[in-house]
Amino acid sequence: MTLKLSVVDQTPVHGSHPKKEAPLLSVELAKLCDELHYHRYWVAEHHDSVHFANPCPEILVAHLASVTKNIKVGSGGVMLSNYSPLKVAECFTMLASLFPGRIDLGVGRAPGGSRLTSAALSYPNQPSNGQYYVEQAEQLEQFIHSAFQDDDPLSAIHVMPEARDVPELWMLGSSGGSAKLAGQLGYHLALARFIDPDSCHPRIFEEHEKAWNQAGHEHALQRMLSVACVCAETQEEAKLRAGTAVYRKFAAQIGQREDFLTPSEVRDRYRTMPVSHQALFDRVEASYTIGTPEQCWAEFEGFSQTFNTKEISLVTVTYSQADRLASYRLLANNRS
Repeated sequence: MTLKLSVVDQTPVHGSHPKKEAPLLSVELAKLCDELHYHRYWVAEHHDSVHFANPCPEILVAHLASVTKNIKVGSGGVMLSNYSPLKVAECFTMLASLFPGRIDLGVGRAPGGSRLTSAALSYPNQPSNGQYYVEQAEQLEQFIHSAFQDDDPLSAIHVMPEARDVPELWMLGSSGGSAKLAGQLGYHLALARFIDPDSCHPRIFEEHEKAWNQAGHEHALQRMLSVACVCAETQEEAKLRAGTAVYRKFAAQIGQREDFLTPSEVRDRYRTMPVSHQALFDRVEASYTIGTPEQCWAEFEGFSQTFNTKEISLVTVTYSQADRLASYRLLANNRS
């Protein structure tokens, strides 16, 4: 099968640039990936993060779509528990009207931040903590496709006057909890191996497909696997550059949070870690796709076969913006 490469951009706060420039660096990367013929470009949602600088994906999606030409642009994803399904439907239907055929709406269950940010986003109401996610996802699909039953009061609401272009609906998952729901409601499924590689199994896609077929949806099912990846000219250089992202994830697992470290700082800290911490760091690193273009493409092909997917999306976080651009450029220019 022909393998498509896409992008999930977390808008990292690169140490190589002033922090306030992080969103502009996403714009730079999106333009490059459009030129390099990547298939999709999704942006993530994070709140009160020292590492990631996009709390409002719908705004960044609008801008990125306006400065690119061919690449599909969307959210990966909107954290639906924070918002009204109607408002999300209105935002993304407007985007789809402005950029027909190019807008994806990916949604997720996680809050994208702390309990405090969830409370602030929900004020003056109480945060839902995901307990209404099933109902929200169903209602969002119904608003997008005008699919309410006639006796439902919400059927009287028109998201846009005579809206003909709608966003493509995707649901994000990392451990399979949303697969059946996505299939039942007709959401395509993006599986985030970069978040929870140990729980990321092909059977999740199988469960999604089973629910999809049982629901009898007419449109064709799509699936995508998202992986953490850093590519460089040599494996040694790729491993060094990947250290920044690996250390961030390692540090989160031991309850630490600080700005991104340089690759050399990570290397020095690794040398002085207790053996138990080195083992945890190594385990995190092993879940990444790290290497030369040939090595990375070999892993992509393996994922494609194992997970029966035609699309791999790449999450690349580096200390330097130049290293991130180089990673995506190398992979595009050395397509398998």
